[in-house]
Amino acid sequence: MKAKVYVTLKPSVLDPQGSAIQHVLESMGYANVKDVRQGKYFEIALDENSKEAVREDLERIAREVLANPVIEDARVEIEADTTQGDAR
Repeated sequence: MKAKVYVTLKPSVLDPQGSAIQHVLESMGYANVKDVRQGKYFEIALDENSKEAVREDLERIAREVLANPVIEDARVEIEADTTQGDAR
């Protein structure tokens, strides 16, 4: 089973890197970009068939390893296994 974990700064936390990117984009003529927030993205493959077990494990991994819960939020998305079932 595959999953994606998105880690982003909490809305109340200043994002100097995102602000710097936004200013560069603005100076390049992208005046319609009003805000940029940066974050981290992880793709994780697990040897597990239970979606509930995977979600529980990944939420714990995100809290304990991938994100700093004081300043970051984490979101887990579990993908359907596409390697099985297509028997043409």
